[in-house]
Amino acid sequence: MARRPLAVVVLASGDPFCDGVGSMLTAAVPVDELLSIPVSSAFSLALSRLGWPMRRTASISFCGRPLAPLAPLLQPGRNIIALSADASTPATVARFLCERGFGASRLHVMEALGGPRERIRQAMAEGFELADCDPLNVLAIEVVARAGAQVIPLSTGLPDEMFEHDGQITKREIRAVTLSALAPCAGEMLWDVGCGAGSVAVEWMLRHPENIAYGVESNPVRAARIARNALTFGVPGLRVVQGRAPGALAGLPVPDAVFLGGGAHLPGVIEAAWQALRPGGRIVANGVVIETEAALFAAREKFGGMLTRLSVERLDNIGSLHGFRPGMTVTQWAAVKP
Repeated sequence: MARRPLAVVVLASGDPFCDGVGSMLTAAVPVDELLSIPVSSAFSLALSRLGWPMRRTASISFCGRPLAPLAPLLQPGRNIIALSADASTPATVARFLCERGFGASRLHVMEALGGPRERIRQAMAEGFELADCDPLNVLAIEVVARAGAQVIPLSTGLPDEMFEHDGQITKREIRAVTLSALAPCAGEMLWDVGCGAGSVAVEWMLRHPENIAYGVESNPVRAARIARNALTFGVPGLRVVQGRAPGALAGLPVPDAVFLGGGAHLPGVIEAAWQALRPGGRIVANGVVIETEAALFAAREKFGGMLTRLSVERLDNIGSLHGFRPGMTVTQWAAVKP
């Protein structure tokens, strides 16, 4: 930057706009001042060696990034190509796969692609023993799930038992309806207030890799649990804010959507959330107790929106017979800020 307006050459490996330095440069220098001359990226070289189509192959980078975001990409029968951080990455990924029930997956360790030291070796995740991996390597994964593998479905309303929780969780059927009302779009930000187990925030982030969520939770034990759930589901970027609304909301970035899973009955919480929303932003609040219901009726009168009653019944034992036992009815308020 100090040399502007002199001509400067930046030498980067592969395609600078494929997990490279390109985006960093365009953040600082107008694109009309740049001439990018890309060559084959590690991803394109790997695909060409394996004969895998790009449209059926997910990509991820572990360079300076955690391993956790690999979790939602582990879909049975699909392929993944990952940029390794160093020589230890293949063995670390193999252990990660085995821990989640994907030990039958086949790994291709592709070293120094495009150069005179190029080498490609294969191994199963279980019993992975490839040694002396070149620090410059790409890892290709053929995903195979064993029975009971921790596959993260692509649907909303993930099973409650997939989350660590103490009972304070938005149940799966209600969560699916709640995510529908929140209507996440790519790259949007959610405030999940009264986060509980973090299930709504986690599913919001799973909808798109660039989605952001802040989970506000006053209970320190639950706040720690939210962070663990975020790691389990491969969304470690979920920001946990320990504190009580509305005070804990001060200073947070402007949200595209707000979910009030708890605390909507507290003075000033709905008003603070509504005021923080951007125009066109969505707010959804769920309540099961009379005090919260009253607050949601008042919110509809003040801000508009829709009130919906949600009730779910599940089959249960009644002595030696069976019957449907209703869960607590949930009143949901949803509105869009003009």
